[in-house]
Amino acid sequence: MYDCIYMYVMTEKTRYIELLCPARDYRAAIAAVDCGADALYIGAEGFGARRAATNTTEDIARVVDYAHLYGVRVYVTLNTILYESELKRAEALARELISAGVDALIVQDMAYREMGLPVELHASTQVCNMTPEGAKFLEDSGFTRVILERALSLDEIKSIREATTVDLECFIHGAICVGHSGRCYLSRSQSSRSGNRGECSQPCRLTYDLVTGSGEKLIRGKHLLSVKDMDLSERIGELIDAGVMSFKIEGRLKDDNYIKNIVSYYRHKIDEALASRPDCRRLSVGHSEVEFQPDPKKSFTRDGGEYMYSGKRAGVASFLTPKAVGEYIGSVATIDRRSFRLVGRREVSAGDGLCFVTNDGIVGTNINRVDGSTIEPNRMDGIRPGMEVYRNYDHRFTQSVERSRTRRTIDAECRITLSSNNIHTEYTDCEGLSVTVSRDVRLDAAKSSEKMRAVAEEQMAKSGDSIFRVTRVVVEGAEWFATAKLLAEIRREALSLLASKRAARQLPHDIRTDDGTAQYPERRLTPQHNVVNSLSRRFYTKHGVEHIEDGLDLRTSTVGERVMESSYCLRREIGECLKRGSKLRDTLYLEHGRHRYRLEFDCAKCRMSLIDCTNE
Repeated sequence: MYDCIYMYVMTEKTRYIELLCPARDYRAAIAAVDCGADALYIGAEGFGARRAATNTTEDIARVVDYAHLYGVRVYVTLNTILYESELKRAEALARELISAGVDALIVQDMAYREMGLPVELHASTQVCNMTPEGAKFLEDSGFTRVILERALSLDEIKSIREATTVDLECFIHGAICVGHSGRCYLSRSQSSRSGNRGECSQPCRLTYDLVTGSGEKLIRGKHLLSVKDMDLSERIGELIDAGVMSFKIEGRLKDDNYIKNIVSYYRHKIDEALASRPDCRRLSVGHSEVEFQPDPKKSFTRDGGEYMYSGKRAGVASFLTPKAVGEYIGSVATIDRRSFRLVGRREVSAGDGLCFVTNDGIVGTNINRVDGSTIEPNRMDGIRPGMEVYRNYDHRFTQSVERSRTRRTIDAECRITLSSNNIHTEYTDCEGLSVTVSRDVRLDAAKSSEKMRAVAEEQMAKSGDSIFRVTRVVVEGAEWFATAKLLAEIRREALSLLASKRAARQLPHDIRTDDGTAQYPERRLTPQHNVVNSLSRRFYTKHGVEHIEDGLDLRTSTVGERVMESSYCLRREIGECLKRGSKLRDTLYLEHGRHRYRLEFDCAKCRMSLIDCTNE
């Protein structure tokens, strides 16, 4: 259970902290709100970085209506780059969404900055927000928020905070793009599908060979670019202190059960951090109830870690598999033709999904039957004694999430005054919004003022299926008698009016304009800066850029170009860091099928790049 703070009033000294959650569709959005989200991000009918997660403007308007009851913001992802032929359609869609009541647009293409849209603009992580200079420029050119690159360390986040006052948003849970966001063209190099166009084919999760310039294969058929998921749940307090205000869960393609579990878990973690920081408050209001114990290990995860949070380090990759392994539950003691004996401390049940990690990847199966420590799976292929066993699908937990009733209510108080000829009722919610309902009615003296007071308290405290939880009732004039039926009628009317008042109020926004005076930190833009339309070109030119090359997505081939830049370093991961005296000095390549990439290492910045040299 997570309580809203009574009389939630904004002050200059208050810092508002936001749990930002993904919504694949309307159902997922409602689940996220009910489980405690302070804000949602959702895809529209086009121009979003997850092409498979789209929603009509009408459905997004429905999400807005529900979310705003709790003060929950709704941000729409329009974070792909726009071709010239798409500019008018993109602007029309943006204005439709604004009319639908969305609170902000998350964008990558600077064309949106040139459209004069009356809405908050948030600079997507696809803008590759990694430096204080870049973040300061975005702030000065009218962006309300900067969404940080996932590869940043805490110290790097602090340096951006010191240089800016703009809202900072960071990812705290979920999948990681191994390449710097918006600067990865690996998918585009292998097909027509571009990550900057919402169609990434995730080639970073494929197997690759690591090959020297002389042709020696150092590593064969491993997932050399696949990194573990992010889990910064134990770092939320540090990030708040570093100046982050929005904490983002990745997962716009995830199902409702994932949303319920992960959102509930992070609601609790953020509330824990806020409890020791009296200057901080959550951005929305409400009391969320779920009927299960959240556990992130029960949902899809690639063995979550902290990536580069504490600085550049090894141990962030998952060479054996890009899939969700799940939670460790024990090891295989013995096997026979149809079953194996599990040594472990966790209970399993029929319907659970298991996997076994081998040198060749993972072996997966489901449990058909459990008899003590003896497990009968639906297949025994590849299972050997001594193997570690992981559960990547907990049948009982999933059922408990699916069956769980979730509800979010807003605290309110009631004051009711009875007199000989009138009943006056006032309901006030935790943000100070109030409504009154009066009835001019002749009342007789009550036989017992104590009983009347008890009846009034009971009736006015009920909330039924409304969005409110009445926490206190003050009764005056209990010496006058009113029927329970009449009191219930007044209560229902008052709570309905209060809900309507919440729905009609306008949430505060910080809509900024670009005065054109800020100077972009660079004077020359390469194809990796993703300028593919006239409006974006106009934006950068206005801000001091002197030479702009067409974006790489306009090219028919990426051969010879840098198709990925990453804070992840394969040399560091395999123990061959050049700064630590590696004797492996040969040029290194990654190969997958016919595709070949030369690895370049910038040791000063501790970064690795992939250069497409396919068919060279």
